[in-house]
Amino acid sequence: MTANVEEAADTYHKLLHNLETVMRGQSGTIRRLLAAFGSGGHVLIEDYPGTGKTTLAKALAGSIKADFKRVQFTPDVLPSDILGVSIFNQRDQQFQFHQGPVFTNVLLADEVNRASPRTQSALLEAMAENQVTVEGERRGLPELFFVMATQNPIEFRGTYPLPEAQMDRFAMQLRLGYVTAEDEAAILTDQTLETPLDRLNACASTAQVLSVRAAARTVRISDELKTYIVALVRGTRSVSGVQLGASPRASLALMKAAQALALFDGSSFVAPEHIQELAVPIIAHRVSIDPQARFTGLTTVAIVEEIIKKTAVPA
Repeated sequence: MTANVEEAADTYHKLLHNLETVMRGQSGTIRRLLAAFGSGGHVLIEDYPGTGKTTLAKALAGSIKADFKRVQFTPDVLPSDILGVSIFNQRDQQFQFHQGPVFTNVLLADEVNRASPRTQSALLEAMAENQVTVEGERRGLPELFFVMATQNPIEFRGTYPLPEAQMDRFAMQLRLGYVTAEDEAAILTDQTLETPLDRLNACASTAQVLSVRAAARTVRISDELKTYIVALVRGTRSVSGVQLGASPRASLALMKAAQALALFDGSSFVAPEHIQELAVPIIAHRVSIDPQARFTGLTTVAIVEEIIKKTAVPA
């Protein structure tokens, strides 16, 4: 590997180690999270209360010497609370724009499904185009801009499910799940005197993260594997019971994340295993099932897993 690629892989392993000191028993989830982060994609974490969704986001932000903002979404949060607002300055006799929390490097959108659809849509442009339009004026966001959103899958009262367009903006949807009894006991030990977040130190700079993303784009992916990715994504559009299949944005996200994952593994090229590892967290949340099919027990995860089994792997 070239020096840049080796340096990028070293940065990844530092971030991985840092996050593992905070999140016990979540190595697989952290690996996929960093693959999304290294490819420039945004992440939605959906899981039960108390599993560490917010802690993971804060640990990632704390591992990087970058700006971090957190927004606790509630039904009364307005788009201006996210994007910013112009306030009249009586001394200068003119309006001055005050930036909202979206103007940051790492944004934690906590319990994003509690906000109204109008407020949720305020993130659409930011996540897709790295810019926002406020009062008719385009305002660019930092080059390093990463959104981690969380939501609780079991509470529906007072929530607004994310529409398909917004779900498609997230490169990956991850779940943490409950850890083993041994890991849970270790969590208690870790927090006897102070939390691991209190001991966390930044191990990477913004420039290093951008270097990781640049290096990931240089990882070679063959035309055969590109065709394989397209076959996996297109397979979701012809399954019985599927109302809406995954979009071409899923193909792009899968290719870029697979490149980042290959880089982290010290490989100069993408292998089918990298694509298969990421297919479910990247594709499943973009698939919409017909209500009648859902009653039969059909799930998007099962659909993608079946497509992976049936699709021929390039030699």
